Amino acid sequence: MAGLQVPNSASGQGPGGRRRSWAELLAGRLKRQKCNPERAQKLKDSAVRLLRSHQDLTALLLEVEGPPCKKLSLSKLIDCDSSEIYANHSSSFIGSTLQDQASRLGVPVGVLSAGMVASSVGQVCTAAAETSHPVLLTVEQRKKLSSLLEFAQYLLAHSMFSRLSFCQELWKIQNSLLLEVVWHLHVQGIVSLEELLESHPDMHAVGAWLFRNLCCLCEQIEASCQHADVARAMLSDFVQMFVLRGFQKNSDLRRTVEPEKMPQVAVDVLQRMLIFALDALAAGVQEESSTHKTVRCWFGVFSGHMLGSVISTDSPKRFFSHTLTQILTHSPLLKASDAVQMQREWSFARTHPLLTALYRRLFVMLSPEELVGHLQEVLETQEVHWQRVLSLVSALVVCFPEAQQLLGDWVARLMAQAFESCQLDSMVTAFLVVRQAALEGPSAFQSYADWFKVHILHPPLVPSKYRSLLTDYISLAKTRLADLKVSIESMGLYEDLSSAGDITEPHSQALQDVEKAIMVFEHTGKIPVTVMEASIFRRPYYVSHFLPALLTPRVLPKVPDSRVAFIESLKRADKIPPSLYSTYCQACSAAEEKPGDAALGVRAEPSSAEEPLEQLTAALVELRSSMTDPSQSDVISAQVAVISERLRAALGHNEDDSSAEISKIQLSINAPRLEPREYTAVDLLLTSFCQNLMAASSVAPPERQGPWATLFMRTMCGCVLPAVLTRLCQLLHHQGPSLSAPHVLGLAALAVHLGESRSALPEVDVGPSATDAGLPVPALFDSLLTCRTRDSLLFCLKFCTAAISYSLCKFSSQSRDILHSCLSPGLIKKFQFLVFRLFSEARQPLSQEDAASLSWRPLYLPSADWQRAALSLWTHRTFRELLKEEDVHLTYQDWLHLELEIQPEADALSDTERQDFHQWAIYEHFLPKSSASGGCDGDLEAACTVLVNALMDFHHSSRSYDHSENSNLVFGGRTGNEDIISRLQEMVADLELQQDPSVPLGHTPSQGHFLFGIFCRRLQALTSGWNVAARLQRQRELLMYKRILLRLPSSVLCGSSFQAEQPITARCEQFFHLVNSEMRNFCSHGGALTQDITAHFFRGLLNACLRSRDPSLTVDFILAKCQTKCPLILTSALLWWPSLEPVLLCQWRRHCQSPLPRELQKLQEGRQFASDFLSPDAASPAPNPAWLSAAALHFAIQQVREENIRKQLTKLDCEREELLVFLFFFSLMGLLSSHLTSNSATDPSKALDVCAAVLECLEKRKISWLALFQLTESDRLGRLLLRVAPDQHTRLLPFTFYSLLSCFHDDAAIREEAFLHVAVDMYLRLVQLFVAGDTSTVSPPAGRSLELQGQGNPVELITKARLFLLQLIPRCPKKSFSHIAELLADRGDCDPEVSTALRSRQQAAPDADLYQEPHLF
Repeated sequence: MAGLQVPNSASGQGPGGRRRSWAELLAGRLKRQKCNPERAQKLKDSAVRLLRSHQDLTALLLEVEGPPCKKLSLSKLIDCDSSEIYANHSSSFIGSTLQDQASRLGVPVGVLSAGMVASSVGQVCTAAAETSHPVLLTVEQRKKLSSLLEFAQYLLAHSMFSRLSFCQELWKIQNSLLLEVVWHLHVQGIVSLEELLESHPDMHAVGAWLFRNLCCLCEQIEASCQHADVARAMLSDFVQMFVLRGFQKNSDLRRTVEPEKMPQVAVDVLQRMLIFALDALAAGVQEESSTHKTVRCWFGVFSGHMLGSVISTDSPKRFFSHTLTQILTHSPLLKASDAVQMQREWSFARTHPLLTALYRRLFVMLSPEELVGHLQEVLETQEVHWQRVLSLVSALVVCFPEAQQLLGDWVARLMAQAFESCQLDSMVTAFLVVRQAALEGPSAFQSYADWFKVHILHPPLVPSKYRSLLTDYISLAKTRLADLKVSIESMGLYEDLSSAGDITEPHSQALQDVEKAIMVFEHTGKIPVTVMEASIFRRPYYVSHFLPALLTPRVLPKVPDSRVAFIESLKRADKIPPSLYSTYCQACSAAEEKPGDAALGVRAEPSSAEEPLEQLTAALVELRSSMTDPSQSDVISAQVAVISERLRAALGHNEDDSSAEISKIQLSINAPRLEPREYTAVDLLLTSFCQNLMAASSVAPPERQGPWATLFMRTMCGCVLPAVLTRLCQLLHHQGPSLSAPHVLGLAALAVHLGESRSALPEVDVGPSATDAGLPVPALFDSLLTCRTRDSLLFCLKFCTAAISYSLCKFSSQSRDILHSCLSPGLIKKFQFLVFRLFSEARQPLSQEDAASLSWRPLYLPSADWQRAALSLWTHRTFRELLKEEDVHLTYQDWLHLELEIQPEADALSDTERQDFHQWAIYEHFLPKSSASGGCDGDLEAACTVLVNALMDFHHSSRSYDHSENSNLVFGGRTGNEDIISRLQEMVADLELQQDPSVPLGHTPSQGHFLFGIFCRRLQALTSGWNVAARLQRQRELLMYKRILLRLPSSVLCGSSFQAEQPITARCEQFFHLVNSEMRNFCSHGGALTQDITAHFFRGLLNACLRSRDPSLTVDFILAKCQTKCPLILTSALLWWPSLEPVLLCQWRRHCQSPLPRELQKLQEGRQFASDFLSPDAASPAPNPAWLSAAALHFAIQQVREENIRKQLTKLDCEREELLVFLFFFSLMGLLSSHLTSNSATDPSKALDVCAAVLECLEKRKISWLALFQLTESDRLGRLLLRVAPDQHTRLLPFTFYSLLSCFHDDAAIREEAFLHVAVDMYLRLVQLFVAGDTSTVSPPAGRSLELQGQGNPVELITKARLFLLQLIPRCPKKSFSHIAELLADRGDCDPEVSTALRSRQQAAPDADLYQEPHLF
């Protein structure tokens, strides 16, 4: 910088060419001018303006300084590698020099130094950049800037630096100014960002500059640049400044001067960044693009660590609220009507991950109440972007459990506003919000149907002028509920709608409604509003259920009680029909006359039931006081007897009821219900048992507590046992995780004592499907304990630990048989499963030193350590000995069944921990374990077999709650199976590596792959037949087989290589057999397998053939064999060839440079022929084999529009006869598929037109086609076509034959000798199908308009077929009747009239045909 020269125009030259200095020039002017103060001031201003212009200040200083100062250079000052600064040029020396120069120039030293430093900053920024849009300094630049800023700080400290001038000079180099320099100036106190922004003349320009630089900064942060830590610190500081200054309170009285530009610039920059991000998401930003990285980084600033210290202020909350408003209102493109159609695509799972991440970060700062309130305010005041509004609703209900109630209240207010003020917008908003929230499932929000129920059961109060609007709404809502197949007529008035899936029986619910209505009436003295509304809006339920429950005859009390007063109030309000009230009064009078009979059918009034319950409570309290008093132990039996008596009185049971024997208890695990009186009494018993156990355990261990527990348990047997078990089902199965430790201990001990008396207790049927088989009571507890989520796993562990520990302590001195009777093997197995799963230390082998003593005391303490208790039980010697019993071994199959129930999204283990556990359980525990102990004897194939069977069993069991046919990757709808499937993949891969290289992998030559053996055995065990249940069961089984095969290597289908001595491997043979015998009937549509299994087979085929000596020859050989062994494989390849060809071609060319094998080329040629045939140009001849070309043409025809089909098929006149016959067969199959498959792509009318067109061509060319309806395995045509078509299709060929009745030519019917035989055979088979009910499958489905040449249903079709035969028989020649007797031998009784006509014509005179009158018309 010191070496630069000032241009000649600035320095000037004398006449003699000598260059004069700047001082000489100024001295000359001073001599010529008089001293004038005003002119001196002007001169100073001019000098300042000159310095602020684009001049080289260093050169100017050199001119002023003269030759002795040529070594003074600011560039050396900022050069950190030079030691010259420390030796000769200290900051004080340079500052002194600047003061001297400023004095000589007559300008402020601050202005001069500011310009000089700004110029140096510009030189630092203009150094070579690493990127096209740099925002960060290089290492060298950062070192130079550091030295420069040290000098600037010295100038600031000595009042030799003008911040304002420096800011103005910096903006002159704005285009080269780097954002990191601005940040360093801010953090090191040279000039703050606020000062710098305030000094810029154009607020819009500075906002745009900051926006561009922040985008570049975000992109470099996400690109993991070298200085990412600096970049993140920069972004954090800038965001904190913008948030703090842009969203501070306006009324800040501490500041005397409020800057105007900074808040506006801050808000502008933040808004620019948000809009940029929202627009990018709306445009569909590509993953990992530069824009995607920028958006991802910017959304990260909404996290707490980026906001840093400002998080404690109010500014972030205002910023987040402002951001939320911008999200909801930016670019409002869609209308509400559009949102209704599209909102299904805006659920939480389908929303862009970046946007949902932003929502979650906003939720951290804003409470659910604030979010819902803000959403409501925005919707009421502004136009909104419906997609982002509704996606926010989804995020709310998913992330906040309390959001369901908040949204429900808001929607209720919207509906009230809609009816009160006739505001359609409020109703539209309510419907959109509820529909969106309901999309997230019942765990997040009530279903859409349940929400409708709320408004019908509890309609809002509206002005009378809008009453008609409300009535219309309720009518429409009822219609909508009917569409949703939801009935509200049987729902109660006070029913909990959050559990609408388990609807109470109307009679039971009505009793509860009456009790609650009377309770409300007692407190208010008025008829409850709910009852009044039900009498108007829910008249059927009110009259049929509520009033009969209320008006149950009884002995009326002398002093009218609440029930009497409530009934009288309803009567005065005309809410009880007079006839019903009169009947009630008469029945009550009769009850007074016969009080003894009243108990038989009259429900006791609440006041009469309270006294026995109070007496029962008192007896239970007295028993509990005896638990801790040893002197009272001898009276416990008497007290238990008192409890038994008072329990019987509280429940209204007499002696006969108590002595009645119960043979079997019916229990619904999913929906256990109790009457209110039973509920109260049983709860008293169970609570007392738990309290008594805790009290007794405080003074003695279980083995020294005496017989109180057994005696108490016996009071629960008899008639009260069903209620006790029902309540236990509610507590353990539905509320288990919420139970406290005393409840867990008490109920576990009760389960043990119930098991102790298992021989005296009846069996339990769980669910409506259990008819004969029942569970013993101990096994019932195993069914009630589920292991699916983290909470249920921990609860099950607690209960099992408590039950086993209590039984071991209680019966420690008794035989092991007692333990077996008290505890079910399933409960002990679950405990083993849980300990292995939750505690990794339990997976290590135990030594003798590890045996621990068992203590009951720590369990009942308030601070019970369940993990310690479980591990203590696990190492207890008696428990280890118990595990030696064969029936309590946790087998590999048991482990799989339990593990399959786990829901990974709510698992106690992380994904990694779960994978480690699976690896240990399979490979380290069960695989090497002996089969006698529940293991696999080291046999990996056996382990795979058990796993596959467990998967299949689980898929078909009620535990797998979704059987989605379209879900190819999720078994039974449970993502938990994915982990088990991964283990199966690993095990199959291990098996592949373990095989002898000389033998095809995974099988022996004689047996094939073990998986096909599993499938075969399972299929043989299934019921066979054509009934719907058997077919559906078989189809579901096969779909599971297919899904398993698709998840395993393709070599499972055909082997990993083909040997010269055995070209067709055993695997291929097995797969072909599976396709021909099963998949053809249940996993194919229209003569082809599904695309996934087809592609899987061909990938495996090429993989195996490419390992052979001659891959092309091997492929040709295998596919040629497919023509006879499994032709369905080839037709499937034809159907899916457009998507199959690129994959196979790439796979082939990766290993071979030769063209595709000839047999694959035939598939190409077949598809090409079909494409050419349907094109306007002349078609090429059909390639061989003809049946493949016909199949390709059939699939192509299905894609042609119906109006063009007739024109296109005229080209068939030029094709070979063989092709036409095969095409006619495939067209017949297509006609049947259009009827049998509800989602068929081909309309039945189009399919019929295709058949008619092909038949017309056949008739025109006099080509025989009757053989298609007489196919057998003995002829070549039958062997081929019967292996392509499903059996159901071939059975229904009579339907297609007579569907084409109008297309038959009279001449052909008489000319073809076999026509009559085929027509009669088809007719008799059609009648048999109709009698068997099989023709219903091809009847037009409901709601589907279908006209098949007049055939509206099978009955009409049979009628027309019969008439056709009766008219045809007299016209047929004698030779046509040669084999008719064989047809009528066993089917003649199907239609006696047709049989008689046939026999009569057959027995006619031989020459009758010669004299028969010709049929002219």
